[in-house]
Amino acid sequence: MTAATVPEVIPGSPRPSSPRQTIPSNAGAAAEAPCCSLTAAPLDVEHAEHMALKLKALSDPTRLRLLSHVAAQGCEAVCACDLTDELGISQPTVSHHLKKLVDAGLLTREQRGRWAHYTVIHEAFDDLSGFLALR
Repeated sequence: MTAATVPEVIPGSPRPSSPRQTIPSNAGAAAEAPCCSLTAAPLDVEHAEHMALKLKALSDPTRLRLLSHVAAQGCEAVCACDLTDELGISQPTVSHHLKKLVDAGLLTREQRGRWAHYTVIHEAFDDLSGFLALR
């Protein structure tokens, strides 16, 4: 495997103008790859707040566990009543964390009699993965 080619940067000099750098490849030959960027342009305030709300909701381990259980059901709705025993957490805690995920636009909530049922909003994760994908 060959080492990456990184241009020498001298303090006070302009940055190299090439948007490409040489990176190692598995075949042993250098390949061209574009420099990494999170998006095509910097985020505006509204989009940054929108993404921060989703990322903040996902930053809690309990919410990640709840989300993974709901997502594991695919397109089927999951009753909040099934999550308390499954995860070993109390019903008020489950409700609190599911509300945060709904408020962040990651889950939908449908009331069915006494219990709420939750499903994943797949488009929200398309938006997140597009934002986080290094291109």
